[in-house]
Amino acid sequence: MGKIYTVKEYDSFVCDKAVSGYTTLPEKTFKQLESFILHNRTNDADALDLLSISAKKGGIGKVITAKNYVGVISMTDGTTIEILPKISSHEDHSDEQVKKLLVRMIRCLSDTPYKSIQTSFIDTAKMNVFEIYIRMFVDEIFTIVKRGLKCDYHAVRRNESALKGKLVFSEQIKRNIAHKEKVYVEYDEFSVNRPENRLIKSTLLYLYKKTGSAKNKADLKTLLSCFGELNESVDFDKDLIACKKDRNAADYQKAMTWCRVFLKGESFTSFSGSCIAYALLFPMEVLFESYVANLFKDHFKGSVYSVKAQEKRYHLFEEPSKKFLMKPDLVLKSRINESVFLFDTKWKILSDSAANYGISQSDMYQMYAYQKKYGAESVTLLYPKTEKIQNDRIEFRSDDTVVKVRFVDLFDVSAGIKTLASEL
Repeated sequence: MGKIYTVKEYDSFVCDKAVSGYTTLPEKTFKQLESFILHNRTNDADALDLLSISAKKGGIGKVITAKNYVGVISMTDGTTIEILPKISSHEDHSDEQVKKLLVRMIRCLSDTPYKSIQTSFIDTAKMNVFEIYIRMFVDEIFTIVKRGLKCDYHAVRRNESALKGKLVFSEQIKRNIAHKEKVYVEYDEFSVNRPENRLIKSTLLYLYKKTGSAKNKADLKTLLSCFGELNESVDFDKDLIACKKDRNAADYQKAMTWCRVFLKGESFTSFSGSCIAYALLFPMEVLFESYVANLFKDHFKGSVYSVKAQEKRYHLFEEPSKKFLMKPDLVLKSRINESVFLFDTKWKILSDSAANYGISQSDMYQMYAYQKKYGAESVTLLYPKTEKIQNDRIEFRSDDTVVKVRFVDLFDVSAGIKTLASEL
C-alpha cells in the first residue's frame, strides 16, 4: 500500500506546504480528495458531513476538513486516508488506543457484519483501518470454513457417458449425432458451487491483491486454498440477489454483508469518484449511539430494568392522525413499578466556555417532549467526556421536568453506566 495519512475528526489538510496544526498532503492527493468532495457534493448530501472545503487567510489557502465520519478512504494510486474519532483535544490517547476503541464501537453496530472481530487478536499498532476491516472479514470466513462450507443443489447441463436426470433432446441432436456413446443431460448436482461461496472466493482474491499486511495475506492465502477449484463470481449483482436467507444460510449473513462492502463498495456511504478505490466510512453519531446502547443492555441484563433502543411507541401528535414519531435512543423501564427513564446520546464535544455548554436548543426541546409524552422520572442527554467540561453533573429544571446532562468516558463506558444506574 502507498502512503497513509492519519487524522482525527475535525482535523484539516493543506496542499503541499507545512503549516502548524494541519496535515500536509501532496498536491496530487489533495486535488484528488477535492475532486472526490465536489463530485459527491452534487450527488450525495451526506458528503457534506464527511469532508468540507474552505479557504484560510495568512497564506494557508485551501483547507479540507474531516467532519463526523470515521474510517478509511483509499485513492486509486494507493494513498490511504484514515479518519479516527476525536476523543479529546489533547494527545491523551495514542492512535493505537483510538483504533482499538473504533473497532469496539464498530462491533456494536446493529445489523452489520462487524461484530465478529476479536480485538484481542489484532495488532492495531501495525494495522491501518482498512487492514483491520480485512481482518474482520478473514475472522468471519475462518468461522464459516471451520463449520464447513454449505452445499446446495444447482442445475447442471452437460455431456455424460450414462443417462442421469433427464435427456435434453435438442442438445443431444445438436452435439451427439455422431457420438452415440454420449448423452446430453440435465440434472441437479449437490455441491459447494453456490453464490455465497463464489462471492467469498471473489472477495478473498480481491483482498489478497489489496492487503499490505503479511498476516492478512497469509491467512487470505490459507482461506483461498479451502475454496479449491470453486469458481469465483462472474456477476456480483446476480449472485448477491441469488443468496439465500434461510436457516441453512444463517452462517453466511455477516460474510455476505462484508462481500457487499468490499466488492460493491456498499458500507455506510454511497460516495464514489474516479480517483477513489473505496471509502469505508461510518457516521460517529451512529457508532456512539450503538456503542452506548450495547453496553447499557449488557449492564442491565438480568436486572429489574428492561432496556429498549430506538423505541417507536409514541408520536408527538395523535390527532387528526399520528404524526412525528418519537424515537428515544434508550428507554429503561422498571419491572417493579413501571417507572421510566429515557436517555439520548449526542456525539458532540461540550465546553464550559460555550453558551449553554454548547447544548443544542432543539435537543432540549426534544428531551422536554420525551418527558411529557412518556411521563418519565427523568430524561438524560449523554455526551462523550472530554477535558473541555469540568462539571459532569448538569441539570435543567422546569415545572416537573428534569433534564440531566451526563458524560461517558469512551475508554471506560461501563464505569459511566454504573454511575448512571446509581442515579435511578
